Amino acid sequence: MDDALERAGRSARELARRIGVDHHDVLVVLGSGLAGVAELLGGEEDWVPLDTLPFFPTYTVPGHRSHGWSMELAGRRLLVLGGRRHLYEGLEPAEAVHPLRTGIAAGCSTVILTAAAGGIREDLAPGNVMVVEDQINLTGRSPLQGAAFVDMVGAYSPALRATALATPDPAAAAALAARPGVYAQLAGPQFETPAEIRMLKTMGADVVGMSVALETIAARAGGVDVLGLALVTNPAAGAEPPLSDLAAIAAVGAAAAPAVAAIVRHVVGSLP
Repeated sequence: MDDALERAGRSARELARRIGVDHHDVLVVLGSGLAGVAELLGGEEDWVPLDTLPFFPTYTVPGHRSHGWSMELAGRRLLVLGGRRHLYEGLEPAEAVHPLRTGIAAGCSTVILTAAAGGIREDLAPGNVMVVEDQINLTGRSPLQGAAFVDMVGAYSPALRATALATPDPAAAAALAARPGVYAQLAGPQFETPAEIRMLKTMGADVVGMSVALETIAARAGGVDVLGLALVTNPAAGAEPPLSDLAAIAAVGAAAAPAVAAIVRHVVGSLP
């Protein structure tokens, strides 16, 4: 764990040197198809190629951009990451959460995690944004090592969750799911079978994806507040278009970018 935190510190110092900003307040991680949120929040053309920072993984999955933006919003300094890496790409958990730990090392005390997800709950449709209230980690992995016991009760900040649900922007209000829910993470890269979706529904999962849960564990260990936003891009298992249609999933993300940006803008503007 100490080595992982030291690596994050080295990445954060190099990031600060390149952009000339020593401290950030809020980390925003953008999921599949949501890189456009950065521009909507005020990201300029200048960005840092994340995969040239020390210890950063190379970004390879379509819909994830290895771009990092530093920007001012509502009196706060945001660090926005245009994508993430996943376990199914051959990474160890500590490697997958390294960008998040770098954001914490850069000073971020609030983390906003966004991700594309398959909808399990009947009222969730493509384009809905579900605020995450809890998670089920079914990867069998953890970014923590040794006797690093972390309390995961309330891992997703109730205060941030309430603020997100009260976003006044009309587009965001229309996209927000009526109630928060539970995010289940599987390792992937295969999509879930119908039987697995029935299992997840019985377990209490409302959406399913291949990220977020491990990042939230690392964020909780880092002592920061977490807001999770799961963009439903398709009904889970048996969807039309097929789950393998990444272009369709990316299109849902692009269409939902204004709503997600409005939620982030409202949450950041409401921080004490």
